[in-house]
This record gives sequence, C-alpha cells and structure tokens, in this order.
Amino acid sequence: MTPPTLTTDARFTQSTLMEHLAGPADVLLRFRAPSRAAQRRPVNLSLVIDVSGSMGGAPLRHAVHAAQSVVDALDEHDFLSVVLYDDSVHTLIPPARVTDKAGLKTRLSGIRAGGLTNLSGGWLKGIEHVKANASADVVSRVLLLTDGQANVGITDERVLTKTAAQQAEQGVTTTTLGFGNGFNEDLLIGMARAAGGNFYFIQSVDDAADVFGFELQTLKAVAAQNLSVTLQPAPGVNVTEVLGLHRPSPASPLTLDLGDVYEDEDKLLGLKLSLPDLPGGPHPLLTVTYAANLLSDGAITQDRGALVVTAPFGPLTADVETDTEVTLDLARLRIARAKEDAVALADSGRGAEGEQLLRGVVTALQQAGLHEHFDIAEEIEQLQHYATRIASGAFDNASRKELVDQSFQGLARSRSDMSGRGVTVDTAVLNLGVVQDTGSGVELECVRQGGKLRVRAVSDGFDPGRNIQFPRALRADGVHYVVDGLESSADGSFYRVTGDIRRIVRPGEADPLQNLSVGGGYGARRSAARAGVTKAAKTVADLETTDSSDGGILVQCVKEGSKLRARVVQDGYEPDWNMRFPRSIREEGTLYVVDTVATAPDGKSYIASGEIRKLVQPS
Repeated sequence: MTPPTLTTDARFTQSTLMEHLAGPADVLLRFRAPSRAAQRRPVNLSLVIDVSGSMGGAPLRHAVHAAQSVVDALDEHDFLSVVLYDDSVHTLIPPARVTDKAGLKTRLSGIRAGGLTNLSGGWLKGIEHVKANASADVVSRVLLLTDGQANVGITDERVLTKTAAQQAEQGVTTTTLGFGNGFNEDLLIGMARAAGGNFYFIQSVDDAADVFGFELQTLKAVAAQNLSVTLQPAPGVNVTEVLGLHRPSPASPLTLDLGDVYEDEDKLLGLKLSLPDLPGGPHPLLTVTYAANLLSDGAITQDRGALVVTAPFGPLTADVETDTEVTLDLARLRIARAKEDAVALADSGRGAEGEQLLRGVVTALQQAGLHEHFDIAEEIEQLQHYATRIASGAFDNASRKELVDQSFQGLARSRSDMSGRGVTVDTAVLNLGVVQDTGSGVELECVRQGGKLRVRAVSDGFDPGRNIQFPRALRADGVHYVVDGLESSADGSFYRVTGDIRRIVRPGEADPLQNLSVGGGYGARRSAARAGVTKAAKTVADLETTDSSDGGILVQCVKEGSKLRARVVQDGYEPDWNMRFPRSIREEGTLYVVDTVATAPDGKSYIASGEIRKLVQPS
C-alpha cells in the first residue's frame, strides 16, 4: 500500500500576474494532512494546574470541571497525569492509562488552592511524567494552566522559553493556558511558540471547559508532526514577507518549522514575493521542499516532497480573475500580524503608530471590498475597537491579552471558532443614550458565545440566527439595544446596523450595566468599606463568603512554628511579610479576600483594611 502524503498547494491572489512589471505578488501555501478515518494516536497528556491562592474559588472550580471533562474525553488507550503547583509541586495523579474515570474525577474534585506560583517546578514535573510514556506512537503534550506570574523557582522568561524549545526537540510539546488577567502572556506565548504548542486566553471562568475541549480535540486530530518547509526562490525573486506561526531554522531564515498539522484543517503559510521584470508565459518562481512525520497504519512514516510554484504572466485584461478564498486567507493572516505589531508598538511607547497601523489595515480591507464578508467585517470592528483604545490610553491589561490571543490564533490556525475571542467591556457602552421602549426601532441583544460577544436581532421580522455587524466597543453581555434599522449585506448573509444606537432598559428591569467592571467583565465586587484597619469578626464562621477573588487581595493563614501568620498570596506583594490581621478569624490554610492591603509604617509588613471575606473552595 502506498503510504499517505501531505497535500500541498500554492495559489496566487490573481489568475495571471502582470508581465514586464517588477513588483510584489502574494501567494498562499496550503498544507493538508490525509484523512485517517477513525484512526488516531493515543494521547499522552499531563495537566499541570496552578493552585496558587489567586486560583481559589470560581477559577479553580471551573478549572477542575474542565480537567474532569478531559478525563471524560479520554479512553483506556490514553495516558494522563495531573500535577498541582503553588509554591510547592505535588503529583495528584501519576501517569497511567485512563481506565477508572470516576476515580480520577473524584481525586480532581478534592483540589484546593493556596500559596504562590512555582510555574517552572510544576511544568517540569509534568514534562517528566509525559516522558515516561513518550514515543512516536503517541501524541505527547503538557497543558500548563496558570493565572499568575512565575514567582517561585525558575522565573527568567528566556530560560523557560529556551527550555520549552529543548523539551520539544525531545518530543514533548507544551500548550499554555492563561486564566484571568494576572498571568504573563508574553511568557506563555513565548513558551508555546518555542515548543510548537498552542496558547489560549481563558478570559472568563465558565470558558475553561470549552478551551480545554478545543485543545483536546486538537490533540486527537494530530495527523502530521514536525512539518518543516524550505523556500528556495528562483533567480531574481525574493521572499519579503512570511505570514504564519513558524520558527525559522538557525541554519537558514527560509527554513521554517510549522509544527503539527491537524486532520481536516489546512496549515497556511502566506508569502509576499518581490518579482523581477518577466515576459509573458509561465515562470517558476519558488521551490518549496517539505518534510513531516505522518501516521500510517499505526506507524510513523516520514513524508518528503517538493512543489515548484509556477505562475502565468500576461497582459492586464478583463479575464484576469481574483481568487477570493486566497485573498480572504491572506487578509486574515495580515490582520493577525498587524495585531501583533500594534501590541509591540504600544509596548514601546509608540501607540500613535500602532493606532495608525490598525486603521490603515481597516482602510485597505474596505477598499478591497472584503468588508462584505462577515468574518472580515467582524475583524474590522475589532481593529477599530483596539485602535481607539490604544489612541485613548485605554489599552489595558485585559485588552492587551485579548489582542495577543487573537493574533496568536489568527497566525496559528485556519479555524474561525477560536479567532476574535474577547469579552472585555468598553466605557463607550456607558455613554449610550437609554430608552424605555423600542418605539419604531429594532431591538437587538448582545450575548456571549464561545468567548465572543455576538449581537442578535430580537424584534420580529428579522432572522435571530443571522450575525450582525455591530461596533465592538458597544458590546456588553446581556445588554439590549434599539437601532433605527438593519440592512442586509450584499450577499444577504449578515445584517448591518443603520442609524443611531441606544440602550433599552424597560421600567422595572435591572440595568445589566449596574455591576459593570470595565475591562474585566461583570461581577467584580467592589466594597464601599473605607480604608483603615478592618473590624474583626468574632470567628471565621461569622465572615461573609465569596467564591471569587475579583476586586480584592488574596490572603492565607499559614502555620509558622506555634503561630498562625497571615500572608498575601497574590502577585505583586512580598510573600514573607507579616500582616496586621484579626487574630479571631485566623484559621490555618483558610483563604480570605481582603478589600485593601497597605504597607505598614515600618515599610516591611502589611495592614489588612476594609472588609474581609472567606473564600469558598470548590466542592
């Protein structure tokens, strides 16, 4: 039987390139793995879960639920281990085949939070467990989840990133998952890119299971690994731009490591070529050689091949056609790269240039008529939204994380379900006029779906399942709007808003924006307690409870000799400083949410101020 091979394809944006015109040309390379039917390699997986204090409550509860859903999705052919880490590292589930699912889920349900963040220790232990069963016959991966900064163990980003690359060379890939707004996205993305894995921003706690499920689906769909591509331009041709998530080889900048290829999902690589003056007729412009490891009949085979990229040249005529699919794919890649570049400009204090870059992309997309495609229309709203935030100085932590996540997903994958994710709320929605009835307008509702904010029609006469192009800065989960009208796009696939936009809050209804936490979603509790030494409750049982640390500082009581000490277990604070904290409510191992933690006059201890609540752990 002939072993399967990768399918390779190269297409230009136009059916014919201009003769005798030196200049740029865009080409899209597409790699696709053969279908494996029901065949898949077993998964060799280690879940490495941050259980530091800041994960306590709702975040950890949802992380545990997500981990349990992973157990449900595996079978007896797969290997699983689970590592927990705070300031110490603990193997909750040693590496073994997934046979007793109920028992594994019960052990996961007992996870509790507390301590600091020894990210490196937990991650390296997970790698150790995966290596115990690593082979060419299984897909080996570590899923590293954290909500904070690496502040114990190895904390140097360069060391961790370099180690991720080294471990990938030994067959263990790392995928990183950032939870909430406290993690270091540059570190997690750097590790994922160096290791050839994926990165995800889990922005809301109830989004965790979906993201875990997406990554597990990805692992099960691995059909080819270690795809390496070498580009050899023809004489006079230069490669001036490479679009995709790749790692250049140290030996040659035109040898690219593209990582894994997934079944039924194209691996895309966009190129801009600089062409010389060429006469009419077909001309070879580029030779693409590639190699990858494929699964075939339960064995791993190496597939090698070459593709000569040839294009026809001729005069400009009316029958020159534009390849819409290629144009859209290249546009998505350029949008993702522009987002990455805009973040870098904003970080370096060149926000005006970052804004101009994003707005320039919007103009180019509109001039090309691509705004008539809904996914590009959505990207236009995203680009305008982040350009405005950068220009106004409102490019905050959550916005940055959204933008780098969107960039990563856009460059790494050719799927739409993980692109454009983000649920932060802009202050612009607060400035909308408010009405009490729809009048002659059309009512819309904003809902959260798959980590995205979508707007749907509520009024009769409109398709509630059809997407609506709506300003990203005005979207907030649960909000209802009134607009003057809706018009269909050119192809009738989605609506556009016409006229003014107002919010509608009917008499007797609660305003969904009343508990808005701008930049961080809803539900962030803000106490009105005044600063100062907190008044003590009589016992821990008298404390109000909460399942979230949003809006407060995490504190934990630990035993030191014969004394119970209160310690801050949150990034940005000294973990060893003593704290003035009510003795009557000190209980070993208990986590508390404190409104304010201030530095004491001695400059080397803390004072707990405002309200203190007890953090309720997952049950």
